[in-house]
Amino acid sequence: MHQTLYDSIGVSYNNHRNADVRIISAIKDLLNLPTGLTVADIGAGTGNYSNALANSGYKIIAVEPSDIMRKQAVPNKDVTWLSGAAELIPLPDNSINGVIIILAFHHFSNTNKAIQELARICPEGPIVIFTMDPRESEKFWFNDYFPEIARDVAKTFPPINETIKLIATKNRWSAIVKKFPLPDDLVDMNMSSGWNRPEIYLDEKMRENTSGFALASPECVQKGLSKLQKDLNSGEWDKKYGFLRKLDCFDAGFRFIRFTK
Repeated sequence: MHQTLYDSIGVSYNNHRNADVRIISAIKDLLNLPTGLTVADIGAGTGNYSNALANSGYKIIAVEPSDIMRKQAVPNKDVTWLSGAAELIPLPDNSINGVIIILAFHHFSNTNKAIQELARICPEGPIVIFTMDPRESEKFWFNDYFPEIARDVAKTFPPINETIKLIATKNRWSAIVKKFPLPDDLVDMNMSSGWNRPEIYLDEKMRENTSGFALASPECVQKGLSKLQKDLNSGEWDKKYGFLRKLDCFDAGFRFIRFTK
């Protein structure tokens, strides 16, 4: 996993990347496990989703390689923290009842090793992955302002069908996919969360906590910000895209995938 990246962007992660109750609800439905069982959160970040699930009655083992991220975790008696990566998970064979991976799968440095590890610690599933595929998104104005970032995102996130094929074939697992249109008031402020709130991209702290902006060249980011600021000031953005402000949700290609034996 990209520990170095999150050591650098994770300093104020909790200020913008909070667990959204609708994402938590979807995770619980897809896990479909009785409370009291043990779930591993692989690539747990600062533990926002780990804590939310723990507060719902699960025992959580949060696995995260970045020391910066782990140090920001709010202590929870039902969350055990481990330093480790998806490619070498520090858990015994067949030791947990379920796995969640929240917007982290694309950061795994070796997906084949990670998949082997997931099958080792939880051979029957369920494995619930929250990811995105920009190819599945509705047309998004963000791409017009930050084309370099959009291209990088397309390279970083593999097609959903390829992800399913890769994981399911290796483990003879079955898979189901659930769409997750982004709500207009999403509190987990990922890079697409401003689909109808373009002003949030002008917030440097918000940008610092998204890997897409963190990995982009400063020139690319500044060029897009200048154009966005100009179009917001002139009303051009609202002329073209203002209808989005009236919508409740937007399909930006975010998907849940549930794998089971």
